[in-house]
Amino acid sequence: MQALWMVLGSFLFATMAVGIKFASASFGTLELVLYRGIVSVVFMGVVLHTRGVPLRTPVPMMHVWRSTVGVLSLSAWFYAIAHLPVATAMTLNYMSGVWVAAFIVGGALLYGQAQRQGPLLGTVLLGFVGVVLTLRPTIDQNQLFAGVIGLLSGMGAALAYMQVTALGKVGEPEVRTVFYFSVGTVVVGALFTDFTPWSQVSFTAAAWVIPIGVLASLGQWCMTRAYSHGSTLVVASMQYSGIVFAAIYSLTLFGDKIEPIGWMGIAVIVTSGVLATALRARAMPNTPAEDH
Repeated sequence: MQALWMVLGSFLFATMAVGIKFASASFGTLELVLYRGIVSVVFMGVVLHTRGVPLRTPVPMMHVWRSTVGVLSLSAWFYAIAHLPVATAMTLNYMSGVWVAAFIVGGALLYGQAQRQGPLLGTVLLGFVGVVLTLRPTIDQNQLFAGVIGLLSGMGAALAYMQVTALGKVGEPEVRTVFYFSVGTVVVGALFTDFTPWSQVSFTAAAWVIPIGVLASLGQWCMTRAYSHGSTLVVASMQYSGIVFAAIYSLTLFGDKIEPIGWMGIAVIVTSGVLATALRARAMPNTPAEDH
């Protein structure tokens, strides 16, 4: 059942990415982060009240760190969606599972235990082979920067979800974790949009803001619930269904063309992510892999 929560969450995130793609023609990236946060705060505030979960948290600094890293990752992902095919941006963000493996390997190197991390290192290298295959056919020269930003969004997601794991272990309710992340998006979005001109948008463009926020909240709630109660390996594997949904949207709604080598790269990234999750689950059974 928890795997189905992950599939639903992945579908909601992919659908949110469609809204971001359309809205990015009228809004700046940080404006979208801000508006997404405002809608999510209202939505999750209602959920908190309905479920009787108090706002007070015994671990405020853990939420600050989780929100800071998560918002940076979210902003990078929104930028990538605006400038890349939806399927490509989604795939790069889902590299987070491979980044977690890379962090584990890096830690092993520091502590002189690299010989034990050969299989994980293999999944990391495999993942980056997939990145090369994916980006080479789908990114023009003027999209190279967006590709790098997309990769960084996956790295940030990995760091954020390691913190989500820690929050779950200290007993933080999932709805409160999602709520405070939404608050963080509002704070960061409001701070940085003060340094950029506000976009003049039509009512039609502004109408995208509400579904983006609601879809983001529901997707994150589903994902957090899946990781809180389900098998890490099964749930993390199911998250890659989001790439399938994103690819369908890319082809049907935006007419994006991904060459066969690009599809091969996406398949390699998914394979490396699943393998990395299987290997690290032995040592870190509750480490999830993704943030939106």
